[in-house]
Amino acid sequence: MLSPSHAYLLMMVLDEPGIQPGALGKELLLTASTITRLLDKLETRKLVKRTAEGKTINVFPTSKARSLQPQLKKCSDDFFENYCSILGKDNSEKLTRTLNKITDKL
Repeated sequence: MLSPSHAYLLMMVLDEPGIQPGALGKELLLTASTITRLLDKLETRKLVKRTAEGKTINVFPTSKARSLQPQLKKCSDDFFENYCSILGKDNSEKLTRTLNKITDKL
């Protein structure tokens, strides 16, 4: 089982193989040290692999991670459906858009 932080980070790596840790931190609003710890754990579990090109680090999903992608998507979709059932679909979509705008401004 993955924590939500690990799962969101892994979904980003799956969506953009070769993504750099800085981009992960910027998107998830996490510090470099937190991203490193999350990647360390995912690498230990053989879900990601980091490669170096000069001073640039790229993060790639493993085949094990790719096999988890449908399950991760289902969990994400289920989460959205759960809060839709509480807030209603229109309010949920509006909340998501608003949070994304706020995040962009931060």
